[in-house]
Amino acid sequence: MSTIGAYFRLARVGWVLVREGIVSALPSQGLPPSVGLLKSLVQPLARNHSLKQARSERLTRAVDRLGPSYVKIGQFLATRPDVVGVDWAVDLALLQDRMAYFPTEIAKGAIEGSLGRPISDLYSSFGEPIAAASIAQVHPCMIGDRKVAVKVVRPGVRQRFAHDIESMYLLSRMQERFVPSSRRLRPVEVTRTLEQTTKVEMDLRLEAAALSEIAENIKDDPGFRVPSVDWERTGRDVVTMEWIDGIKMSDVGALQAAGHDLERLAEVLIQSFLRHTLRDGFFHADMHPGNLFVDKTGTIVAVDMGIVGRLGKKERRFLAEILYGFITRDYTRVAEVHFEAGYVPAHHDVSSFAQAIRAIGEPIHGQPAETISMARLLALLFEVTDLFEMQTRPELILLQKTMVVVEGVSRMLNPRFNMWKASEPVVGDWIRSNLGPKRVVSDLKDGLKAMVKLAEAAPEIAAKTERFHEELIHMSEHGLRFDPETAEAIGRSEARHSRSGRIALWIIALSLLYFVFTLG
Repeated sequence: MSTIGAYFRLARVGWVLVREGIVSALPSQGLPPSVGLLKSLVQPLARNHSLKQARSERLTRAVDRLGPSYVKIGQFLATRPDVVGVDWAVDLALLQDRMAYFPTEIAKGAIEGSLGRPISDLYSSFGEPIAAASIAQVHPCMIGDRKVAVKVVRPGVRQRFAHDIESMYLLSRMQERFVPSSRRLRPVEVTRTLEQTTKVEMDLRLEAAALSEIAENIKDDPGFRVPSVDWERTGRDVVTMEWIDGIKMSDVGALQAAGHDLERLAEVLIQSFLRHTLRDGFFHADMHPGNLFVDKTGTIVAVDMGIVGRLGKKERRFLAEILYGFITRDYTRVAEVHFEAGYVPAHHDVSSFAQAIRAIGEPIHGQPAETISMARLLALLFEVTDLFEMQTRPELILLQKTMVVVEGVSRMLNPRFNMWKASEPVVGDWIRSNLGPKRVVSDLKDGLKAMVKLAEAAPEIAAKTERFHEELIHMSEHGLRFDPETAEAIGRSEARHSRSGRIALWIIALSLLYFVFTLG
């Protein structure tokens, strides 16, 4: 029945997108003629006023009608321009994650259920909500004379998202089956990533852990910090953290009026982000200006760590080499790095790929340094790799999206911000430490650790290999057979699957007919 429910919910999503004029705005280039025919058939069903509005406004209204889960889905897809295209990613990024407040009494009940203690034991005062998003809302509270921010998960959001993600899986599987060109982008894997990141975001203990981890990583870094966590008052549905008094980075006028050095703030922001990325391999992946404050000491404070990104040592090394190759105009090395990393299939020619890389790099070297965008460089790089069947790398796409945002905030503070000059101390130091002689020592240490682990596991590997060998000999002599119960179970499963698929198709057809004749 869950498959039938997913079909029905998908039909509802399709109807909302049709009525708000989203389907009419979808690109059909490179797709079968039937797609263009479908668009022309459904366009008369769109609301007249929808077709007169900007696409971003249509998206906002459609997502509002579909509910909180689709705000999160839309925001996630905004981080994947490789999947939805740059223009649609820009529109989706405009979706505002602002929802109606839910009652304070429900929030208190959720906290007591999560922590197993009454509110009066936890907080000396509990204020009304001041901000609400699709996942949670925030309350100002007091613990004695200490002010804290209490974030509480929205009731029912997990169940709602679990139902909506089923529809996303159904759609992504259909996309992979019927649109072969999309398989390179791995739609099912994208949906799986969305499911995982949102599940993490809905467990506030993990956000608290992310705050704690980044706080340890940056304890000696100048000019950047995150709120401290009150672990005694933190659980799956609630996180209690330090209250931040500061000016939002989006309020440039207020920053200037308070006497803050905007050029220094822009420099600290980009250098901090690069340290987190290259040095730590762990970065705040939602660093829009609403999540960045400047306190009275001039320190940048980043909040809302629900979305974070990680890069392994290998990915960090490749990223640094790619950036360094562009800086030095060594396009052959940039191309070789892509092949060494396995980003581009081996059957392509390195020289041809280097030629495509040169087409990106050369125009950049003719521009003034303050106009060169590192984020734009990576965006162009992902566009070119499409020609060479580069497999989607979610961690690199998330990095590129975050870099676009961080660079945008830096240039908002200082329009003539020189990205390369500000980055050089961090990137240069990392390259000297990790791509020079120290890299050899580090690789030798890693290799030695791997050899020790392999030696420790050798007896177990040998035993498993022997058992596997015996099973292969048995199968070669006697064949692979199912027992009668297994064969019967497979038959029942296939019959049930076929029957539910037929029922689902009829439900979709009848639902659409109902919508057309009663809601049109």
